[in-house]
Amino acid sequence: MTREAAVLGPLRAPTLADIEALADAAFARLPESFRSRCEGLVIRVDDFPDDETLDEMGAQSEFDLLGLFRGRGLPHRGSVGDTGEMPNMIWLYRRPLLDFWCEGEDTLAAVVTHVLVHEIGHHFGLSDADMEKIERPTR
Repeated sequence: MTREAAVLGPLRAPTLADIEALADAAFARLPESFRSRCEGLVIRVDDFPDDETLDEMGAQSEFDLLGLFRGRGLPHRGSVGDTGEMPNMIWLYRRPLLDFWCEGEDTLAAVVTHVLVHEIGHHFGLSDADMEKIERPTR
C-alpha cells in the first residue's frame, strides 16, 4: 500500500444516495412549521439537469445549476390543486454540487442544505431577489 493510500483511505465520490441522505437530513432539521408547508413537495437528486432544462435556464454548462424548483409557488396555488396539476418538485444536481463543494470551504452537507432551502424558498413563492435580500448580511 502506498503512503498516499494509507493516508487517504478508500476515497470515493458521494453517490446520488449519499446526496439524497444529506438532503433528507437537512430537511429533517428544518422547523416543523416549515416542513409542514412542504407536504406533497417532491425532492429528487440527479447527476445533471437534462438538456431541455439547461436550454430553458440559459445555462452555459451542465455545471451551472446546483438545484431547480419546478411548479407553482404556494401563494400562486388555490386552496385545492387544479385537476391534473403536477406536484411541486425540487431537483438537486449531484455533479454540480460536488464541483461547487470542491472549490469552496463549506462542508458538502452545508452546500446541500443551502441549495435545498433556496429551492424550498421558491416553493414558498420567494424569488431569487427575495432570497438574496434575506441572505444578505445586515450592516
